[in-house]
Amino acid sequence: MPATVKELTCVAVALVGALLFGAEPAMAQSETRARDLGVPLSGTPGPFNAITDVEGLEVGHLTLVEGEGVRVRGEGPIRTGVTAILPRGKADLDPVFAAWHNINGNGEITGTAWIEDSGFLSGPMMLTNTFSVGVVRDAVIRWQEENAPDFYLGLPVVGETSDRLLNDRSGFHVTAEHAFQAIANAASGPVEQGGVGAGTGTICHQFKGGIGSASRELPLAEGSYTVGVLVQCNYGARRHLQVAGVPVGEYVVDLMPCHDTDGRIADQEFDRCESDEPTRSGALDGAGAIHPAATAQVAPGSLSLMAREASADEPDPGGSIIIVVATDAPLLPHQLHRVARRTAMGLARLGGIASNASGDLAVAFSTANPGAAASEGTRTLEILSNGALNPIFEATIQATEEAILNALVAAETMVGADHIRVHALPHDRLTEVLERYGRRAVDH
Repeated sequence: MPATVKELTCVAVALVGALLFGAEPAMAQSETRARDLGVPLSGTPGPFNAITDVEGLEVGHLTLVEGEGVRVRGEGPIRTGVTAILPRGKADLDPVFAAWHNINGNGEITGTAWIEDSGFLSGPMMLTNTFSVGVVRDAVIRWQEENAPDFYLGLPVVGETSDRLLNDRSGFHVTAEHAFQAIANAASGPVEQGGVGAGTGTICHQFKGGIGSASRELPLAEGSYTVGVLVQCNYGARRHLQVAGVPVGEYVVDLMPCHDTDGRIADQEFDRCESDEPTRSGALDGAGAIHPAATAQVAPGSLSLMAREASADEPDPGGSIIIVVATDAPLLPHQLHRVARRTAMGLARLGGIASNASGDLAVAFSTANPGAAASEGTRTLEILSNGALNPIFEATIQATEEAILNALVAAETMVGADHIRVHALPHDRLTEVLERYGRRAVDH
């Protein structure tokens, strides 16, 4: 069986040893995806149901997990990482047509001014934590100088979300070598999802978030094109979470971020974790007892009303999401900007509101028209007519929605800095709520 990205990362960590701070990849993702749980999702996914279904595209992660207990600046605990997306793979750095969209601007993607003016994305697109954008950006320039000196990649594209609750981000633990390794780990095929790479320390709708991906294949009559999406999911309030139109966040009102021990971080306090909170995969606690919140027989409506009343005055946790859309459809930058704008509709399907404190940013690119970035002469381009864009728009919305769901479903519970525990979305309770509303797929 081919090595997974995580296995490759483990080998890399063993080889570089102290250079990676002795980091060990987290056991932070499962093979389960939203479709496996019977979540009804429209559209036809590609073979991997991931952004790598766009031919030639590669994704790699470097995951850093080290230490536990009270946060000590510069020492840990560490819960962070880097994710690399190479539109045509490491072997082909030919720039791709691209565009970006600001859904809400409390975040950062470097290099977007040149994407907007030139219409091209050059080199790998990288994702990491907020405080590591600079070092990763500089690392991409070094990587280019050493590996592809004939390509001008002087304005790298690096996106970020904040992992400040679970990670000692002020310790600046991500190094250039970690960025190099994420690029080296990039491969086609299945994409590891959940709490890995740049999603290691992220939180989504106050559950454990992470990296998620999904794809859609269009039928022959619509061009046989592929659309793939990858997200770094780190946004949203629990009360807003909806799955397939069902207000899941109003039913799963427990399992909020909490402290495994007494403590405080920054200006936020969390309750002490309950010893009988349900486990990742079921309603049973460690002693085998049924957790009452997981089995309470409350009619739909009454429980959701209770949840709304209880959470109406809660502050929005903020956060961010980076959404990357790839397609092999021959789209030009002005069309890709229209595609990038559609990601907000997929985000809204899950309950994203682009809150004031959230950095919700999207990049879309097309791998068609190779050689279009040549610096001299004229180029003959292929372009999909505007009248044929609707299936691309629909596929983008669908794949964005599913990618976010996959990040939530794949992530595992994590305890990070200051003993903060962030719970995974409980699969059994998700499916129970879907069944109550008659929204679980019939073959499950």
